[in-house]
Amino acid sequence: MTATRTLQGRILTADGWMRGTIGFDQRVRALHPVADAGNDDRGIDEPLILPGFVDLHVHGGDGVDIMQGGDAARTVARAHARHGTTAMLGTTMTAHEDDIVRALEGLAPAIAERAPGMARMLGVHLEGPYISIERLGAQPPLVVEATLEQVRRLHALAPIRVLTLAPEIGGHQALIPQLAALGIRVQLGHSAGSYEDGVAALEAGAAGFTHLFNGMTGVDHYHPGIATAALAHAEYAELIPDLKHVHPGAIRTALRAIPRLYCVTDATAATGMPDGEYALGSQRVFKCLGCVRLAAGSLAGSALTMDQALRNLVSLGLDLADASNRLSRYPADYLGLSDRGRVQAGVHADLVVLDAQLQVRQVFVEGDEIPLA
Repeated sequence: MTATRTLQGRILTADGWMRGTIGFDQRVRALHPVADAGNDDRGIDEPLILPGFVDLHVHGGDGVDIMQGGDAARTVARAHARHGTTAMLGTTMTAHEDDIVRALEGLAPAIAERAPGMARMLGVHLEGPYISIERLGAQPPLVVEATLEQVRRLHALAPIRVLTLAPEIGGHQALIPQLAALGIRVQLGHSAGSYEDGVAALEAGAAGFTHLFNGMTGVDHYHPGIATAALAHAEYAELIPDLKHVHPGAIRTALRAIPRLYCVTDATAATGMPDGEYALGSQRVFKCLGCVRLAAGSLAGSALTMDQALRNLVSLGLDLADASNRLSRYPADYLGLSDRGRVQAGVHADLVVLDAQLQVRQVFVEGDEIPLA
């Protein structure tokens, strides 16, 4: 049983900023204002208390890749918790079914029980193998057409919360409503499809887009693609805000167009590690100068953490509350989780405490303090 604790500072509550105290055990029990916080969300020399970050696209961290199976998921969840991520999805790669099964069998116990020091592993983001051979990105060429039978087999091993597919392939359009009926959020990505393919997929029940702009057809005014369908019609889409995958101008465009654009890290085993060679599924990737790339030079996931994502968004001009929503509230809402991604009485005590420079000073997952060292 977690003992009741109290924090004081400038708290970003579900209703806005409040200067006061927060009492919590596993859940938030009480919020007490001390004084009017005003409208300025920075520059006051007292702790900033935000909802913990919710990252729906994580491949690895601390030298470990989810596809390794075994205890890899727990290591990854600990690595990201130190940077303020309190809930996450373990994300797979395109691979042979046996390799995906191994990864899911490793994820299942981490999802079932949160060990000390871990972020809460909410489930699986199955990124492949149901993607286009023309838009692999850093995925290996082991693509297959999705079937309901195969997805059901994998879903039985560990709960798939998000599934990426290319809507233009085979029977994928017809499969989307069946996957949605299983409670899976279908995202469009790694796709060579047209604007029309994207619109039809949304109408069929697709819910979002995987790393917007990356690994998909773009915004050509004569031949618009999947990214254009997102900008024109999406309520939700994920984006990697490392300022390397997407130009700041394109990020600003997406922020204006997509109401609940949320951010992910797409973090790899290289996250939190020195420059060098790492695994991304069956691929070898190289971290150098803050980027993770294949040997040929193309980007291959990232070394981003969610606290750095927050600082990057603020550097683009977003106010802190807006940036926080895109790292916490919107991804939680996307999964239908009303008890995470916000600070109010009764929700899980998932909290990140920052200083005035937005550096992480404390992290709590369901009331348990995470060791930062």
